[in-house]
Amino acid sequence: MTDTTPSFRLLPGAPDSPVLLHVPHSSREVPAEVREGIVLGDEALARELDHITDAHTAEIAGVAAASAGVAPWRFVNRLSRLVVDPERFPDEREEMLSVGMGAVYTRTTHRAALRADGFAPAPLLDRYFAPYARAMTEAVAERLAVAGRVVIVDVHSYPTERLPYELHGEGPRPPVCLGTDAFHTPPALLDAAREAFGGFGGVGTDSPFAGTYVPLAHYGRDPRVGALMVEIRRDLYMTEPGGPAGPGAEALGLALAGLVDAVTRGLPG
Repeated sequence: MTDTTPSFRLLPGAPDSPVLLHVPHSSREVPAEVREGIVLGDEALARELDHITDAHTAEIAGVAAASAGVAPWRFVNRLSRLVVDPERFPDEREEMLSVGMGAVYTRTTHRAALRADGFAPAPLLDRYFAPYARAMTEAVAERLAVAGRVVIVDVHSYPTERLPYELHGEGPRPPVCLGTDAFHTPPALLDAAREAFGGFGGVGTDSPFAGTYVPLAHYGRDPRVGALMVEIRRDLYMTEPGGPAGPGAEALGLALAGLVDAVTRGLPG
């Protein structure tokens, strides 16, 4: 990846699709200039990437896009969340700052040092975070203009066993966790997701991870923007940590396609 290559990809779906699959944490790519600011050795960095990456979620979203009756749009981060985490607040509003994992991480999943004390996050925020946020905001606005509504489905995964960085990991860890927002997640969207993922051994809400991602320009303001986070427990589809995908990945992609189809048809108001 060169300096002129965007750190994200917007993959078009059907022109009239209201669905935007957002895949923010699937990549392991760390540019060389960013790697220089990480204090871990190569082996330790590889282990950290095993733990922190939502491995194979881009492929799961790809199966969904190929299988849905009306192809959704996809917004995929091409870089690791160790570069920047596009879903964090870039300021003091972010609660994960308390464990060194704001928009720019300074600690690892096991709370060891990732970057040196005093590391200045501003250059990474300017170079990577701000363009990503702008592009995602524009993608949502474009779907609104064309389709009149948009539903952002965040595609994530999480480890079977709690990692030390998790602030709210003491609760249930169901096979599929659905993160919700009181404003942007209507009950019909939650019901459709529960039905779509009902065949994987259990669906929970907001534990161990809660909330959804909506660009700040729309957050809490525009009811035409729906949002849901889908957190898939990794033992459903891969060898942990950081191993290959198994057949569960395709099955989950087909389930996600079912959710896309339900949203595209229109949820009951």
